[in-house]
Amino acid sequence: MYTQTLCKTVDPIKKTTITRMNRGKKWKYGYNKEHDIIVISKTGEIGEILEIQNLVVALPKQPKEIYKHEDDMWVKQEYPKQLSRLKNIFDWRSYPDDQKDQWHDYIDEEFKRREEGFWFTNNGEAIYIPGTHYMYLQWSKIDVGAPDFREANRLFFIFWEACKSDKRCYGMCYLKNRRSGFSFMSSAETVNLATLDSDSRYGILSKSGADAKKMFTDKVVPISVNYPFFFKPIQDGMDRPKTELAFRVPASRFTRKKITSGEKLEDLAGLDTTIDWKNTGDNSYDGEKLALLVHDESGKWERPDNILNNWRVTKTCLRLGSRIIGKCMMGSTSNALDKGGNNFKKLYNSSDVTERNRNGQTKSGLYSLFIPMEWNYEGFIDQYGVPVFDTPDRDVIDPQGELIDVGVIDNWQNEVDGLKDDQDALNEFYRQFPRTTEHAFRDESKNSIFNLVKLYQQIDYNEGLGNTLGLTTGNFQWVNGIKDTKVIFYPNPKGRFKVSWVPKMELQNNVIIKQGIKYPGNEHMGAFGCDSYDISGTVDGEGSKGALHGLTKFSMEDSPPSSFFLEYIARPQTAEIFFEDVLMACIFYGMPILCENNKPRLLYHFRRRGYRGFSMNRPDKVWNKLSVTEKEIGGIPNSSEDIKQAHAAAIEMYIQEKVGEITEGNFGDMYFNETLNDWSKFDINKRTKFDATISSGLAIMACNRHLYAPNVKVERTKVDISISRYNNKGSNSTIIKH
Repeated sequence: MYTQTLCKTVDPIKKTTITRMNRGKKWKYGYNKEHDIIVISKTGEIGEILEIQNLVVALPKQPKEIYKHEDDMWVKQEYPKQLSRLKNIFDWRSYPDDQKDQWHDYIDEEFKRREEGFWFTNNGEAIYIPGTHYMYLQWSKIDVGAPDFREANRLFFIFWEACKSDKRCYGMCYLKNRRSGFSFMSSAETVNLATLDSDSRYGILSKSGADAKKMFTDKVVPISVNYPFFFKPIQDGMDRPKTELAFRVPASRFTRKKITSGEKLEDLAGLDTTIDWKNTGDNSYDGEKLALLVHDESGKWERPDNILNNWRVTKTCLRLGSRIIGKCMMGSTSNALDKGGNNFKKLYNSSDVTERNRNGQTKSGLYSLFIPMEWNYEGFIDQYGVPVFDTPDRDVIDPQGELIDVGVIDNWQNEVDGLKDDQDALNEFYRQFPRTTEHAFRDESKNSIFNLVKLYQQIDYNEGLGNTLGLTTGNFQWVNGIKDTKVIFYPNPKGRFKVSWVPKMELQNNVIIKQGIKYPGNEHMGAFGCDSYDISGTVDGEGSKGALHGLTKFSMEDSPPSSFFLEYIARPQTAEIFFEDVLMACIFYGMPILCENNKPRLLYHFRRRGYRGFSMNRPDKVWNKLSVTEKEIGGIPNSSEDIKQAHAAAIEMYIQEKVGEITEGNFGDMYFNETLNDWSKFDINKRTKFDATISSGLAIMACNRHLYAPNVKVERTKVDISISRYNNKGSNSTIIKH
């Protein structure tokens, strides 16, 4: 059975506190710092609290009376025919007064639903939708007529309402599947907000100017045109404009005849609000003040235009000083990484709500949301708007009355199985209909120097295992905080290490002392590889991360043979913290480390603390051929072309033997997806960008140091350290012969 992880109900606040605050209607719309929740209720009362991808949102309290349709589901309510004949506020003014009274309550109720949201029963369950979602379902015309209610869209609009209410947030970065409805939902929200706001500007951008224009003319304008008269402001210009939708009083209405006939000027006041679109470019909307910026297809911006550069510019359009005055609604599927996808991936990752600065903001200012395809795949959503995850054992009907006889998970897997002979087609399908963020940012196979088929097989296998993968996140520390004693590992969800195996107690902290120098006692069991850094801070505040990998050898001990057991990819606040992290890991496992010596501070740290014996010497030279520095601290240079080739060849060999489907139905035990993804993107000409690849490759070389020994000439001739290139088409990669 499929288990969803997108949304869950949480109880972060005592019920007595909620009851007390509800009694006085003291819950304010927006971020509540005391309880660390975002309140989207506008009634002063809260009820259910949802956590949607780490964002905690408090919904309004359920009212006593809830609307119920005879079919017990969402059904768009009919617009009264008498009112549908009225096209604008001027038609209403000429409407007989004695007939207006019967519609006042109806119109007031629609404004209330627009403001506070709407409750209705759905298959026996009370459902809340924000006012924005209500306007989309009830009053927005899309290509198929009226939108269907979908649970996925409800969570989307709740998340968006939280983004709007949170003063720390610039908006959302939504990673989606194809045909999820984002273009129509964002268009509906644009019209909804613009028809309420005054003296404001609303903008639209897409992957090209033509796409932005099409969104404006085919989605925004029709939604505006089909609004009921009581939601429709006075409009200037054509009914269906091509470039700008202006909610202001036309100059032609300010005539002497109008004024002398008794019509007051204030009765003709317009909003002075506009909606327009811009051509795609890094400086689109630069210098302008926006209430809302819609970014459609932001994962498909290709060179020379860059979504990252554009966001840096347009972000300033949404603030005055430190105060956020506008929001961005960004959503897209992702292109291949070199076709705009990589920049969108960076923007999405920098929008993680769990990583905030001291101002409480994410790196980008946006909040990231990913809704897996199984939530929003056409043809697999029942009449109540609920996704059919598993193949049903009873009749399930979709909104069109068609029978759904297979679950979306099974259907998706069948599609995947049918594309296994065409890796690039499979990767494109993953990007269009992703079940994980790994799928969404899946790259083209032609860009890898390694066997990408095997890498993706392993990644998919690991993702399928989910929480049963057996990885523990945590940190190492000295017992009682006393250095050079014993090291322990303690689990911590926010830890910097991921481990899949630890040695039994008697093998932990196995350190041998010879002539005052400490050596690893478990060298026969495995080794570490490390990509270090020397400088704590960088100009841009980013810098490469430090990386550490642990790999076992084949031994007679109780340990998994030739398996990666530890991954560390992080950049702590200071380099010294990183050095100590690495040292503690080596001591705990009692294993040596091979590190590039072009950044020597880590190796000097080992030597200064008496652990020079843990630092391996370069395996391709005998002792008397080492330089003075190499004899002093150990390590291996990164400048030698032979070393670079040998390093890449070591990874290639490991992937071929230990990664992906080894035999039919049996997969490798390389469980660290961050490293697997780094391997998939590795460019041997730009090695410094791939911290995990450098580190893991050194770990492989350390465990196979005998292959590189200069005095074993016969063995060296057996090792081909050249890099093969693979044709990744089909179900099996083949070596390209030169």
